[in-house]
Amino acid sequence: MKTWVVGSRKSQLALTQTNWVIDRLREADSEVEFELEKIVTKGDRILDVTLSKVGGKGLFVKEIEQALLTKEIDMAIHSLKDLPSVMTEGTILGAVPVREDVRDVLLSKDGVTLEELPSGAIVGTSSLRRQAQILAVRPDLRVESIRGNVDTRIQKMKDGSFDAIILAAAGLKRLSMQDQIVEYLAPATMLPAVGQGALAVQIRENEPELLSLLQQIHCEKTYLAVEAERAFLHTIEGGCHLPIAAYAQILEDGQVSLTALVGDPSGEKMISDTLIGEDASELGKTMAQHLIDRGAKHLLSQV
Repeated sequence: MKTWVVGSRKSQLALTQTNWVIDRLREADSEVEFELEKIVTKGDRILDVTLSKVGGKGLFVKEIEQALLTKEIDMAIHSLKDLPSVMTEGTILGAVPVREDVRDVLLSKDGVTLEELPSGAIVGTSSLRRQAQILAVRPDLRVESIRGNVDTRIQKMKDGSFDAIILAAAGLKRLSMQDQIVEYLAPATMLPAVGQGALAVQIRENEPELLSLLQQIHCEKTYLAVEAERAFLHTIEGGCHLPIAAYAQILEDGQVSLTALVGDPSGEKMISDTLIGEDASELGKTMAQHLIDRGAKHLLSQV
């Protein structure tokens, strides 16, 4: 029986996501086995600095990719939003499974919504994208950095360090912790990160047997949507930890609708638009140039 070695970050959420993928693969082919390899990344080791200041593309994937390239593992499971917009040489996306809820959510100590938070309330997030959009609608709030896994962040809020925190709905749902959610934030209020809610299975090039297995859990609609988002991110030359957001959907007629945003971390200036096109990748590139023409590069240069 063939055994594939699967690489994952060690966090509870990462392992939950990885085991979900393994379960889908077992459903697709009962004749294969899987061995789990837990890997610590730079992003997991550095918890006392905001993600934007740690910088660097591939903060949560570099060590896992190295294990893939040296054949310590056969496939790597990532949150797609952590994966740089250009694949590392020698690797490909083997599959993008069906996407979870793309929305961000608010959790609050007193069970109040974003609109109901009192002036001066402290909202925790490590994301400049979330910070910019929170302050755009509630400039009277304070946004402070929070790091750590989901449980750690929730406990910091309950202990009183924060009045509220913003997390991804997908992670809480995968951890069966959606009962903690006070408010789902619509994309019109909080546009998601590129690839948010989607998972990526990364493999080495020229692995036809493994690729054939992975294609059984691949969702083409999700792939086309995130392809548009990632093409936008790549063209605008931004990292996933900058105040950049994008969300694509596949319409009934097969066209792609892409909404994208570049913001000022202070929330004072936002550049956004929605475009529709037939080619996902070209649409992402067109959107990036469209926002660049309206001053997006200048905004990002200030961060």
